[in-house]
Amino acid sequence: MAFYNKVGTLLRQSISSNSTLHGQVPMINAIRCMSTKLFIGGLSYGTDDQSLRDAFSSFGDVVEARVITDRDTGRSRGFGFVNYSTEECANSALSAMDGQELNGRNIRVSHANERPPRNNFGGNPGGGFRGGFGNDANDGY
Repeated sequence: MAFYNKVGTLLRQSISSNSTLHGQVPMINAIRCMSTKLFIGGLSYGTDDQSLRDAFSSFGDVVEARVITDRDTGRSRGFGFVNYSTEECANSALSAMDGQELNGRNIRVSHANERPPRNNFGGNPGGGFRGGFGNDANDGY
């Protein structure tokens, strides 16, 4: 999945830079205006993919409904995403469901923002690699 996300990002950058060179409106701006993916926050820990899909399917064709889980424990992280087939379905779901109760919790619904690409590979957020050897004064030990 990460591979496809990277390919999509590279394609969007290529299309964006090529169309800017020719004086056209970048295609990425047109894509951003048509958001069909919603962020759902404040989910109950008992909410799973299917119950999220069921709650949002009355507003249109749900392409994907996913509750984000912790990779170590498998427990819900309290948020998820719902992707619709059309922008109109997403907009009607957003206006109807934002602030509503789902499984005992009031949820927050908004358009999902694309996560910026990460350029460090799980290392030090300040950049650079820090091994576990030596007694550097900045190690905090």
